[in-house]
Amino acid sequence: MTGAATTNVTGTLPRVAAPTSAEARLAKQLADRYLNIADLREASRKRLPKGVFEFFDRGSEDEISLNENRAAFRSIKMRNKALVDVSNRSTRTELFGKPMAMPLALAPTGAAGLTWYEGELEVARAAARFGVPFTLATPALTSIERIATVENGRNWFQLYMWRERELSHALVKRAQDAGFEALILTTDTAVSPIREYNKRNGFSSPFHFNPRIVMDVAMHPRWLFEVMLPYLRASGMPRPVHYPEGSQGRAAGSTVPSARTMQGDNLTWDDLARLRDLWKGPLMIKGVNLPEDAAKAVSMGVDAVVLSNHGGRNLDGAVSPIEILPEIVAEVGGKTDIIIDSGVRRGSDVLKAVALGAKAVLSGRCALYGASIAGAVGVEHALTLLRKELDTAMGFTGCRTVAEIGPRAVWLGPQPQA
Repeated sequence: MTGAATTNVTGTLPRVAAPTSAEARLAKQLADRYLNIADLREASRKRLPKGVFEFFDRGSEDEISLNENRAAFRSIKMRNKALVDVSNRSTRTELFGKPMAMPLALAPTGAAGLTWYEGELEVARAAARFGVPFTLATPALTSIERIATVENGRNWFQLYMWRERELSHALVKRAQDAGFEALILTTDTAVSPIREYNKRNGFSSPFHFNPRIVMDVAMHPRWLFEVMLPYLRASGMPRPVHYPEGSQGRAAGSTVPSARTMQGDNLTWDDLARLRDLWKGPLMIKGVNLPEDAAKAVSMGVDAVVLSNHGGRNLDGAVSPIEILPEIVAEVGGKTDIIIDSGVRRGSDVLKAVALGAKAVLSGRCALYGASIAGAVGVEHALTLLRKELDTAMGFTGCRTVAEIGPRAVWLGPQPQA
């Protein structure tokens, strides 16, 4: 591999407005102060009320999966490639026939709107400016239609299927009518996970004040004045805007009882077939762990499978997606795109996933750490850090394009003899 770099990318990223002078100054300050995602996480922990931060940062039960997600990435080593001209590298790639700045999309999260005022809009704007897709979650505080106003956005919608299917199908139609590019059906939350810290912190979604939360918020006055008070002045207590009027719907892990209407524990393959009929664009199924489930999904016409353990926030002890990636690739590689999430904290993690057969990764917490510090500018800083680390890892492993990232770039340890 010598000479000029080749590329598998067609098309160009959309033109976006240049940052304002104030945004440029803020970006410079962030670059000087926060050198990696861990720095952003620590700053986020200090700025946000404990209940809000732990809601999206922690896992479930004993947090085995949460910790193993990172350990699994760390166990994969990379191989230096000698004597390759990598002076003309590019992290750009394609997904669903459209260019993206790197093989990463922003995952759906239910907490973006509590990290910054109108946080979903901030994250969506950052994604559009940077050139990666943004996924709006069903329990978001910002509507499908408002996200659709973000200029040059590649917007995806994540769907939790409710017991009253017509309510969920109505959301699908709204996303379709608003021009959203892709739909993700989440399948790994059939029942509510056990997250004891939410109860200890007094946190619930929809967000409401109680003695524990009041004390928590009082210790974080900046968040109170910059996030909560704007909501209260504009429209009252922040609420998931896609939930039916009068329902007690909630994000998974809340302490508030949910109405039977909002339960989704009877989801089946028939529901996926119905979505395939309803949704005309790319359709993904999220929460795949088994090769037979991946094969079944492909047979039903999905455009991508997302290997996920919900960031370690649902079934504690669930296998890490990066660990099962090779067997899923063996089953459906070449038949559909494979995306993974859960545990991505460095650009080198992205390279490892792509090397093992993923088309891209989803990252949620990284964006939330950035958003909680500086809104859209903070999210862009988080993405910039990840892209720089990916670019560096590509240089060391001799990969000039994302298409050149392959199995030889990583080492999984001694393999058993046949």
